[in-house]
Amino acid sequence: MARIGLEHRRSLTVRLVEWGTRRRYRKVLDPVKLALHNRRVLVSATLMETTAARWNTLDPGLKALSVMVASARIGCSWCMDFGYWESHHQGVDPAKLRDVPRWRDSDAYTDLERAVMDYTEAMTATPPEVTDEQVERLRQDLSDEQLVELTAVVALENYRSRFNSALGLTSQGFKEYCELRPVQ
Repeated sequence: MARIGLEHRRSLTVRLVEWGTRRRYRKVLDPVKLALHNRRVLVSATLMETTAARWNTLDPGLKALSVMVASARIGCSWCMDFGYWESHHQGVDPAKLRDVPRWRDSDAYTDLERAVMDYTEAMTATPPEVTDEQVERLRQDLSDEQLVELTAVVALENYRSRFNSALGLTSQGFKEYCELRPVQ
């Protein structure tokens, strides 16, 4: 349960934001409802998300795995739920997404994916535990531009996951839209 209310006065801004998120996601995102309590935070977060959506040098699958690993490490069930849905719609293998919480024991990942997930976990630790060896391993397969993007993606997901977890958000049911349903 959210630690502050998700309801708002029905102002024009609230109605426009709700319309936009319903149009894109079928529902109003709970983090957006929280950000509506502070319009400057809402605007800054929206600008950050829209510009980050244009980052495109890193493979989308690697980006998705790094987002999911950071969410899992922090323990943000809202981010895990939404991240699964978003990654699923970007074509990431569902088996890889499901195995994220136990990625070290899974045989679903390539060496590069494992290196990305290891780096993500190290970066998400408090304080960060990134080593020179982890960066050098990534530089075998990623350009400097891709490594900077990976680092920015992990930092952004840390922001999202810590914000959502601190304010008590939990799963909003996005993953259920991804699962196959039996024909009746």
